[in-house]
Amino acid sequence: MGGEVHITPPCPTWSETSGTKPMSIAGRTISERERLTGMTPEERAWRKKWLKDQVLTPREPIEIPIRNAEFMNPIRRFYRWPLDTLFFKVLQPSIGEVPAQVFRFYIGRSLLGLAGIFLGFYYFKYNTATWESKSGWRIIASRKAVYPGEPGWPKVGTKTRPEEYTDRGFLDSVLGHKITKELGHSKQPPLVPRADWP
Repeated sequence: MGGEVHITPPCPTWSETSGTKPMSIAGRTISERERLTGMTPEERAWRKKWLKDQVLTPREPIEIPIRNAEFMNPIRRFYRWPLDTLFFKVLQPSIGEVPAQVFRFYIGRSLLGLAGIFLGFYYFKYNTATWESKSGWRIIASRKAVYPGEPGWPKVGTKTRPEEYTDRGFLDSVLGHKITKELGHSKQPPLVPRADWP
């Protein structure tokens, strides 16, 4: 009853080391400053062994295709399949492994960027906001500024009626032409610069 109870905390499942404190197998000799302070014969032997272990054999690093494929989801494997087949199975035997990887990387990114540009162009050309839809991007262009003394001063805008500022393409449609024709008497006359304007 009066004794202490020690409760072992559960091992965190999110830890990469399963709750064990990570440590470097190189020991304290990984630091140049530590090596300059002095090393025992055992530490020198360990350092020599550790440096020798860093040298890779000709067969390393080992590529495991199945393991690499498991790290990619099916969608990514699907859209990577054409270029992977072209570069790694057809061209790699003739141009080499490294050039095939470099060309595969840059050509794949370039094609994705080009597809993004084409999709953006298509969207802005055919899916802009008009009077017929509630969605889409509105493209508004600013008028070029014309100052006194410049050619074309005073420059009056091409929009002469209030409804032209919010028509969103309505006045250019068949229905807009018909309504404008029926209500032709309500049109405002175009703005004409007066002679006494500065």
